[in-house]
Amino acid sequence: MIGIFDSGIGGLTVVSAIMDTLPGYDITYFGDTARTPYGTKSFETVINYALENTEFLLSKGADIIVMACNTASSVATEHLSKKYAVPIFEVITPAVELAVKTSKKKRIGIIGTRATINSGVYEKKIKAMSPDSSVYSNPCPLIVPLVEEGWLKNRETAMIVKKYIYPLKLKQIDTLILGCTHYPVIRNVISRKIGKRVNIIDSSVAVAERIKNFFENQPNMNLGKNGIAHFFVSDITEQFKKTAKVILKRDIDLKHVKI
Repeated sequence: MIGIFDSGIGGLTVVSAIMDTLPGYDITYFGDTARTPYGTKSFETVINYALENTEFLLSKGADIIVMACNTASSVATEHLSKKYAVPIFEVITPAVELAVKTSKKKRIGIIGTRATINSGVYEKKIKAMSPDSSVYSNPCPLIVPLVEEGWLKNRETAMIVKKYIYPLKLKQIDTLILGCTHYPVIRNVISRKIGKRVNIIDSSVAVAERIKNFFENQPNMNLGKNGIAHFFVSDITEQFKKTAKVILKRDIDLKHVKI
């Protein structure tokens, strides 16, 4: 079974991408809605949350762990990889590889939570793969709460996105990494504000392809393929149900769990 966790609802974009790319695989998702957002927390706190989330998914029978959270991926990957024997997937490296491959002008922008941007992980990975690339980033702390609140088409959301995007637009980037799995939910708004000529890199799609390649190279790995999906959250809200339906295009049965 594929175990996936995120700070809240954004990780469902990864669930959706995995369901499209790897149809039929059993999935268990945990959204830590009671403690969202992670992007405003200290690195130590995020690492502890990631460890607790992983323990929960392993207790449910996860064979691999997908950190569908850029903040957790940016600070907790090494800790999880050292502690657990199962394969650990993060959403940053696949997105960086796709961005470097896609960018023609080698001018790459990144938007993400404060914790993700402050970690510098995207810049480090891009520079390691493409030393002559110019990299520009901007934290967007209000986007996650807006998505969690279901403000997907509100005028205020578009105004805030425009303000966050504008500094990167001035840098004439040709590729923009959505450095948070919440952001694809408002991809149309982001694309409109940054301009049609800028390539948008969706980390959820990139990590789904990475997992698919992994499975193709591990033919003896026997994961459940019964099309079963379980969804757990640390706090159930009506808004989560509504936004989840927008992302997954169907109603889901949410189960409350205390971590």
